[in-house]
Amino acid sequence: MASLQDQLRGLVYSTEHGDTCPACRQPLADCQCADQAEAERIAALDGVVRIRRETSGRKGKGVTTLHGVPLVHAELKTLAKALKKRCGTGGAIKDGVIEIQGDHRQVLKAELESRGYTVKLAGG
Repeated sequence: MASLQDQLRGLVYSTEHGDTCPACRQPLADCQCADQAEAERIAALDGVVRIRRETSGRKGKGVTTLHGVPLVHAELKTLAKALKKRCGTGGAIKDGVIEIQGDHRQVLKAELESRGYTVKLAGG
């Protein structure tokens, strides 16, 4: 980890290139940091999609979360949209985890298995 002094000394804007990425010091148009982080996230997965119902920190409202879907963000967004439409409810994508409002574990499990994913119901 770089010291605070090193972090603050980095170039953040250049009149030649415009804004630059603080991590790789490349112009934002040429920055590959997000793609590398996405590739590392996908490489760390084991190929099993885990479906879990969560209520903690949501004032008692339950959501169904899907962890471990091996897709890049754009494809993950398309899949989430199709799953939300199938369940007839809303949801979001946060840090590579799809959140669907309500308890739809069985519907989502059947839908993902029909799409060829290996699915496990996780948690209680």
